[in-house]
Amino acid sequence: MPLTTVETPTETDGVSLSHGLKQRHLSMIALGGVIGAGLFVGSGAGIAAAGPSIVIAYALSGLLVMLVMRMLGEMSAAYPSSGSFSSHAERAIGPWAGFTAGWAFWVLLCTAVGLEGIGAAQIVHGWLPGTPEWAWVALFMVVFCGTNLAAVKNFGEFEFWFAALKVGAITLFLVLGVLALAGALPGTDSPGGSHLTELLPNGGEGLVIGLLASVFAYGGLETVTIAAAESQDPVRGVARAVRTAMWRIAVFYVGSMAVIVALVPWDSPEVVENGPYVAALDRLGIPGAGQLMNVVVLVALLSAMSANIYGASRIGYSLVERGQGPKWLGRVSGGVPRVAVLASSVFGFLCVLLSYWRPDDVFAWLLNMIGAVILVVWIFIAVSQLRLRRRLERETPERLAVRMWAFPWLTWVALAGMATVFVLMAREPDTRVQLYSTGAMTLVLAAAGYAWQRARERR
Repeated sequence: MPLTTVETPTETDGVSLSHGLKQRHLSMIALGGVIGAGLFVGSGAGIAAAGPSIVIAYALSGLLVMLVMRMLGEMSAAYPSSGSFSSHAERAIGPWAGFTAGWAFWVLLCTAVGLEGIGAAQIVHGWLPGTPEWAWVALFMVVFCGTNLAAVKNFGEFEFWFAALKVGAITLFLVLGVLALAGALPGTDSPGGSHLTELLPNGGEGLVIGLLASVFAYGGLETVTIAAAESQDPVRGVARAVRTAMWRIAVFYVGSMAVIVALVPWDSPEVVENGPYVAALDRLGIPGAGQLMNVVVLVALLSAMSANIYGASRIGYSLVERGQGPKWLGRVSGGVPRVAVLASSVFGFLCVLLSYWRPDDVFAWLLNMIGAVILVVWIFIAVSQLRLRRRLERETPERLAVRMWAFPWLTWVALAGMATVFVLMAREPDTRVQLYSTGAMTLVLAAAGYAWQRARERR
């Protein structure tokens, strides 16, 4: 059945929102959303720990992410909603589940806005050392808060061009890397396979550390299903984004890791100090490679800031529309939940202030608290899909424009993969604290959501 013939009314939480995102916006958000700051910044530590096996780590975690995106795409195509997985969890499991997943993700996105603002300010401060970092953070916050306060098409345009720059940069990197490895790049000798002689230099423990680093580098892919609710054709937008997720992950993540470890010795200090992409470009003798990649990383950070303010505001708005938050947060004007945008930006800026005021206790506690939130969200997605798929097949099969592969077996495989990541986190001292802190926050939110649900049932 053609996608255009499926009638899928937008959820009630999306009725007051505008539908200003075009298909080109969604396509580029889906394409560029895969290329996050975590790929450029955080992959160096993973390479240093795992060595060449980082390619295996990114491939394994990429398979898990593909399954999660397929499940989320199935539900989002059937029920387009600005609440995305939070709305699906409420429908499939109960209001307490939507409450828990939604507010946990809101805290995650708002905190990430602050972290990305700090990272972007540090890069600009390096170029202009006489300027204070806090002033740059404030400027970025004002710009992207203002962008998101305006019509949603402004957010779409920003993300379109940000994504185009990121995609262009990483594509050029891959082309140069492949040419160098083939010995076809002038002035560069191919290292061949000399850097790949030892697959697991630090044994299985190094692979585990690399795997955990790679899992969290994929965060942010969910934004496209949130944005789809404000597009002109939500079903087609979600379907196209989900169906192209496999090659995007394979090329941008797994492909770039393979090129890097083939070009640069995995234990080279520059991989961590300068970042793996800068280290690889330096090996190719490209002048100004460090500053070039700093520009790309800055774009990635600013793109993530904008996208996270957008995602947090829509999740918050959806929660309020479903009666799971203060009513003032859900006010809409001009098709935009402007109060939610302001609240999300203020929380993000508060995180920045905490990083200056209390970096060793309050801010560190906040970072640990959100450390494993994305895994909690993925579990809610998988459980929701297990329950909603049967209901859709029975009641409205025409809504299944996107179908999970080999249902229900691959859904169970994904859940087993998530459980494995939790076990691995519990084994590692650095991630154990994050696991326990996130677990505590999740339990508190679940208890609050359940109490709210019971109170609403009594009313």
